[in-house]
Amino acid sequence: MSIFNEGLLTKMVNEYQLFNEIWQYYATLIFFVLLSIAVSYLLGSVSSAIIVSKLLYKEDIRTHGSGNAGLTNMLRTYGLGAAALTLIGDMLKTALAIFFTAFLLGISYNNGISLNDGYCYMAGLFAVLGHVFPVFYGFKGGKGVLVTATMALILTPIPALILILLFAIIVFISRYVSLGSVCVAILYPITLQGYVAFVFGGQPLPGIMALCTIILAIFIVWCHRGNLKRISDRTERKISIGGKKNADEE
Repeated sequence: MSIFNEGLLTKMVNEYQLFNEIWQYYATLIFFVLLSIAVSYLLGSVSSAIIVSKLLYKEDIRTHGSGNAGLTNMLRTYGLGAAALTLIGDMLKTALAIFFTAFLLGISYNNGISLNDGYCYMAGLFAVLGHVFPVFYGFKGGKGVLVTATMALILTPIPALILILLFAIIVFISRYVSLGSVCVAILYPITLQGYVAFVFGGQPLPGIMALCTIILAIFIVWCHRGNLKRISDRTERKISIGGKKNADEE
């Protein structure tokens, strides 16, 4: 499976032959990378939870429940329909950020693992940053779990599905959504490295991929520092499987 095997930059070199000097290529590369970062952050800053709550209920989700502009708070406060719209919106903005970057810089797949230099992981990282610190909403957003999961599903679906299953098991046993989120965030770069090594015969995780996934893991743990403290203090809200859900998390 492959999409955008040749991004716009590659076509500018191979098909259009636009660069007479090497500096022109690198200047364009830097411009495309900066454009990708900016677009990914701005797309991430579009908070589906805030938009849905304001359009449908004339309220700001951040004034309810946990105060978090995330999926679980939407589910608990407004119900399944609002949560579904939030889910679709956050997944869509993440996909747009990644595919825009793929269009500019190119991306190829082999056995479910991205073989590019990591630009799409960089796009996912900045989409998460925009989601957590949205420029359009006073830099107060969600916790980036759904955006990260969407990025993982698009770029590395097999490891992502393994981690989603593990997340479900942890939440089912502990009843802490935050604990499941933190555990799979930490395991994401480790699982990805294991998958790459298995599929490609011991090949290390490409540098930008490794850096972006490690940063994401650290960042998500940091976003959940309050949840972890409440788990330690035994004051963290639990979810009731099959019943009412508590909003402590995205």
